[in-house]
Amino acid sequence: MSVARGVFVAAGVAAALALAGCGEKKQTMTGAGKKSDPAPWVVGSSANPAFAAAGWKGGDKAAWEEQMRQRNQAQNDYVR
Repeated sequence: MSVARGVFVAAGVAAALALAGCGEKKQTMTGAGKKSDPAPWVVGSSANPAFAAAGWKGGDKAAWEEQMRQRNQAQNDYVR
């Protein structure tokens, strides 16, 4: 009878552990922890000027769009 009781207890523990994973809380950012990215053409204070492309002016949306167009055209196989 003790073997049957041990199996029953082990099954109960296994069921409790299996159900414990179902109680996970939502993981959403709210309030002060939520931070959105700045616009891609805005230069941050930690940006290294050595990595800036020639002809690109930081903070200028039109210059950023032109630089992105040039980069994309350089990767276009039909232009080569």
